[in-house]
Amino acid sequence: MTEISSHPYDDLKPDKILDAMEDAGFVVNGRLFALNSYENRVYQIGIEDQPPVITKFYRPGRWSEAQIREEHVFTRQLLDADIPVVAPMAMLSGDTLGRSGDFLFAVFLQRGGQAPDTSVTDTLYRLGQWLGQLHNIGDTESFSHRPAMSLLSGIEENNRFLTENRWVPDDLRPAWDSLIPDLVDHCARRIDEAGEVHSLRLHGDCHAGNILCREEQMLFVDLDDCRTGPAIQDLWLLLNGDDTERGQQFGELLEGYEMFRDFNRRERHLIEPLRCFRQISHCTWLAKRWDDPAFPRFFPWFAQPRFWSDQILSLREQLAALQAPSINIPGQY
Repeated sequence: MTEISSHPYDDLKPDKILDAMEDAGFVVNGRLFALNSYENRVYQIGIEDQPPVITKFYRPGRWSEAQIREEHVFTRQLLDADIPVVAPMAMLSGDTLGRSGDFLFAVFLQRGGQAPDTSVTDTLYRLGQWLGQLHNIGDTESFSHRPAMSLLSGIEENNRFLTENRWVPDDLRPAWDSLIPDLVDHCARRIDEAGEVHSLRLHGDCHAGNILCREEQMLFVDLDDCRTGPAIQDLWLLLNGDDTERGQQFGELLEGYEMFRDFNRRERHLIEPLRCFRQISHCTWLAKRWDDPAFPRFFPWFAQPRFWSDQILSLREQLAALQAPSINIPGQY
């Protein structure tokens, strides 16, 4: 396991944050509140005689400047197309990306709301409508610097990182090592069932926590994980419940989605491989961030054997899901 050490965020003190905001052209009043965020550092900053704004200091080394700029361009394109999204604000320089020492940062209008209730069919229908429009914009251009989703190689690379760095306890390695090849094989079978799939620019992490609802209005936030991949990636995270419930929810999403854009229903075969990829990627994300003091503090269970035994049980359940028939959409093949 990686030893806990100092981290670049240790140098991100309140005075440095406020100085960066002033250099960017904002007249701050000294009020600063840290908001819940682990990957980046996010703050509410008070502005003189105006509502507060939100500033995000990107994690050093995660994205290149070119990759962050592609996120900003994509988000602004969505906003210009009247898709409800929180886009970065222009600073005094006219740029949407600021720099303070080793940190790149962006500023956003403060917007409130709560996660959508995806058990409500009308909510799913409306989300589908917006996602169809979002994907229409996403398909007009391609990313040059942002990564593309690669499920099988991603699972294998994440597994290699976890095992080579000895995150999986030795006594659980036999069970883990026998499970991963079966998961990869069954993911490959599902990917073959999906056939050729079109890729486009995506939100990338479109779960309910990244959507705000307020007074019947919806707002997509946090495109930090935007990337190239299949359309289903922006849909499946909104599904929950048992197979029947998820099938009905999927049908509602697609009814709204296909008002604006066709959907390849064979992509439903990718849902379980995507779920498997996300589960293993989450473990790797925690492992790679362990040198950030915030992670041992907020995720202390990650370094405990019980976590890994639970992961093995969960991945066995995922293997069973991969072996079962793909999600059924009522009224569809």
